[in-house]
Amino acid sequence: MSEPGSEQVAELRGWGRTAPSSGRTVTATAAEVPALVRSAGPRGIVARGLGRSYGDVAQNAGGVVLLPLPTDIGEVGADGTVRVSAGTSLHDLMVALVPRGRFVPVTPGTRYVTVGGAIACDVHGKSHHVAGSFGDHVVDLDLVLAGGETRTVGPDRDPDLFWATVGGLGLTGVVTAATLRTIPVETSYATVTTQRLADLDAVMTEMREGDQRFTYSVAWIDTLARGAALGRSVLSRGEHATRDQLTGRAAAHPLVAPAGPRVAVPFTPPANLVVPLGVRAFNEAWFRRAPRHRTGEIQSLGAFFHPLDGIAGWNRAYGPHGVVQYQLVVPDGEEAALVRVLERIAGERLSSFLAVLKRFGPGNAGLLSFPTAGWTLAYDVPATPALAPLFQELDETVVAAGGRVYLAKDSRLHPRLLPQMYPRLPEFRAVRERVDPDRVFRSDLARRLEI
Repeated sequence: MSEPGSEQVAELRGWGRTAPSSGRTVTATAAEVPALVRSAGPRGIVARGLGRSYGDVAQNAGGVVLLPLPTDIGEVGADGTVRVSAGTSLHDLMVALVPRGRFVPVTPGTRYVTVGGAIACDVHGKSHHVAGSFGDHVVDLDLVLAGGETRTVGPDRDPDLFWATVGGLGLTGVVTAATLRTIPVETSYATVTTQRLADLDAVMTEMREGDQRFTYSVAWIDTLARGAALGRSVLSRGEHATRDQLTGRAAAHPLVAPAGPRVAVPFTPPANLVVPLGVRAFNEAWFRRAPRHRTGEIQSLGAFFHPLDGIAGWNRAYGPHGVVQYQLVVPDGEEAALVRVLERIAGERLSSFLAVLKRFGPGNAGLLSFPTAGWTLAYDVPATPALAPLFQELDETVVAAGGRVYLAKDSRLHPRLLPQMYPRLPEFRAVRERVDPDRVFRSDLARRLEI
């Protein structure tokens, strides 16, 4: 076996760019991973995807950080499954699948995540209320364990280890490959229904009543709106378009692979560009220009699912201090907690043009998986020290409602709240103790939260 590939000490950050640490980054093939794991050293190893998690989940200060494995995409089988390497990005997978009339059952808000990262964070999308999260569509996966053994696991094959790995933040082993289900599509377009809704009650009522009528659903929320306008939203819902719904050029070329970014933020400006006055103007314009109720609009899959992927490096616009995303879920029946969260956010008058509300259906068996039936709010805001007390207050509101925050986005949660947010944590720790008693797989997040 060849020695692991190139290695260097590098400073790593999450997408939020708020909690840097330095580790030894290593590139390797799947065949080289077992030897790399066995030689990881006292600070351990964690696998890293494309760096789209906001916080410190894919960093390992003083230890080894395995960079994405080479892309490898197999043929789509007669049953619609495809075998891919864990280093394959969802973008590259879609480029391969869409021209063949196939698509992924679940995609998050960016397609620039790896399959391994999507499994480790059990990512979700606009369809969770009907399709669940990414782990629900993994047939099996290859996992390199702490001793260098590679084991194939799935829902029916060592299910405890499989469901500890799905949503397990890379702490059970290194995923090197996976078999995924895909879904058939006739086109690379979506037919979209858009509504402008005056307040939170209106958007929640509309989303709840549309659970069974729409596969994809997401609401943009104006977090600066207060009083009677609290939670005013633009709700977008959609389905995959059929060939007979297309006209013109789209009809002539119904299956077009997604393109790369159109523009880029080429450098980090010396100051945050997302300032209150500009955000207030943007939010007002975005809300006012949205139609009261429009149906049948045809959008590309990229525009509907991944609008920010058209701007490379958009996180740089937040300046040298970075951006924090606070994402929570509260169960059905605890809508009052969501109201309190939005009231506090609006009361602080913080700059955020990116805040979205989605519906979750029942969660899966993932021991540390984030989704649970209810409402999830994700909120981007420029990073400042003043956020700490606000987020701590929001944490307490979420915990009291039986909710949790998304660990893949986190960089500041207090460890005492983790068992309350994730009641299956003892089960996860038991599996981890079985397969990795020496804690070969480590990360900054795991140390910070005392997982």
